[in-house]
Amino acid sequence: MAPQIRTGRQAPDFTLTDHEGQEVRLSELRGRKVIAYFYPKAFTPGCTSEACDFRDNLASLEGLGYTVLGISGDDTETLGRFAQEYGIPYRLLSDPDSATAQAWGAWGEKTVNGQSTVGPLRSTFVIQEDGTVSSAEYGVQAEGHVADLRRRLPA
Repeated sequence: MAPQIRTGRQAPDFTLTDHEGQEVRLSELRGRKVIAYFYPKAFTPGCTSEACDFRDNLASLEGLGYTVLGISGDDTETLGRFAQEYGIPYRLLSDPDSATAQAWGAWGEKTVNGQSTVGPLRSTFVIQEDGTVSSAEYGVQAEGHVADLRRRLPA
């Protein structure tokens, strides 16, 4: 299992391509608060629910100054279809070799349908303007996660 990120530490930088083919470099978002969430796979029930939950709460999160980024191992074409089908207005980033998920500790052993496997772990990170991680959550549940996260964010 990849080492987990601790709060108070600098978020590991990454450069990933979004669902529209544009490069996104985390370091270029310095000066803004960011919520980066890792999810296993587009179009699956839990990941669709989570993505739509962030979509439905985006105005509230942006009102607090947060930029939302969703990250998965899906290719950009799949992410583009996912964003279009579900009206996802924020950037979905492709991590095809899972290197970013591993660097962030969002990769490890999990149980799916009773089978133990290694893969992406549903995880959410809150990053402050100076690039420090103020919250790191691993193994989150898709249902109700955004509402819980929203309650804990400073107003």
